[in-house]
Amino acid sequence: MSILSGKNILLGVTGGIAAYKSTYIVRLLKKQGAHVQVLMTPSSKNFVTPLTLSTLSNKPVISDFFDQNDENKLWNNHVELALWADIFLIAPATSNTLSKMASARADNLLLATYLSSKCPVYFAPAMDLDMHKNLANQENIQKLIIHGKIHIPVNSGFLASGLEGEGRMKEPEEIVSFIIKDISKGLKLFNKKILITAGPTYEPIDAVRFIGNFSSGKMGFSLAKTAANLGAEVVLITGPTSLNITDANITVINIVSADEMFLEVVKHFRSSDISILSSAVSDFKPKKRSKVKIKKKSGNLLSIDLVENKDILKHLGEIKSNKQILVGFALETDNEFQNALSKIENKNLDAIVLNSLNDKGAGFGHDTNKVTFINKNGKIKKFKLKSKIDVSKDIFNELIKNFL
Repeated sequence: MSILSGKNILLGVTGGIAAYKSTYIVRLLKKQGAHVQVLMTPSSKNFVTPLTLSTLSNKPVISDFFDQNDENKLWNNHVELALWADIFLIAPATSNTLSKMASARADNLLLATYLSSKCPVYFAPAMDLDMHKNLANQENIQKLIIHGKIHIPVNSGFLASGLEGEGRMKEPEEIVSFIIKDISKGLKLFNKKILITAGPTYEPIDAVRFIGNFSSGKMGFSLAKTAANLGAEVVLITGPTSLNITDANITVINIVSADEMFLEVVKHFRSSDISILSSAVSDFKPKKRSKVKIKKKSGNLLSIDLVENKDILKHLGEIKSNKQILVGFALETDNEFQNALSKIENKNLDAIVLNSLNDKGAGFGHDTNKVTFINKNGKIKKFKLKSKIDVSKDIFNELIKNFL
């Protein structure tokens, strides 16, 4: 899930040749899960059609205070539009529009909405080389920056006039990336690297059978989503699961066995600030694996010799630095608190998340969980039964409160 997912974004399109790029901006914002409403100045329609932008945004484009085809003459309320928006992006922002923004001149719907807005406003200038360099234009840009508007600087490159230099509007991918990074700076886990494990491991018996468990991976995937939404760069190492996740801030690494998980976790652990091992790693694996399917023989019993898998959590506790935060999960059926506290000490953890199979709605397969957060000082925080995404938020709130 992207930071922009569910956000209401006003895209203001003004009358410059770079207006054609607004079509790509709409598609990228929609791909991020945002709700996009396009506002056009009358002159921008000479460069890109409202039909194109309305089709891409799934919303009618708004350009005038009154819809000329509406017999009731209902007006487009610029105040309501401004209040609706979480983000206002003006791209391209021509020299003419920048001048009006700086001087509070509202001679069209876009500018009236801009002057009524309370949300963050991003503007991406687009104009020819000498226009961009013009002192009056530069003063307008600086004035907007002083007033708290967020400037997306131009690129240098080939311009519509045939000249080459500064004035080219940033590419759509760069604009969307700029906004995501700017929003991320205000998030509590910005610049933090989070390692999360999820799901079960499968320990092969033969070519078709394995030893596994009922873990769905839902808790780990919820933790990854929450961490990314808080601005973190996440590495999610997951065992076999039907779940999928798409987020630019989440790198998914698929594994099958405990040995594979061990190798991947150790590879990424050193660079992590916080590691949360929520996966259900098999404690044992078959001593020998048959390369072919073991055939059933009448009257014969099958005996499988098991050996212990490497204790990933304990190994990380032995090699972690003082600056790293290591969190384990404990799924217990009896002596829950005693076993959880013992794990903190024996595995050198900073905290552990305890849940019990005795609690209805907790454990494997459910969309809900009921957990207790315990830090290394023995401080206990119990939570009620909640959705796993809400549980993940509680866990990160405790981590931020206790350690960051």
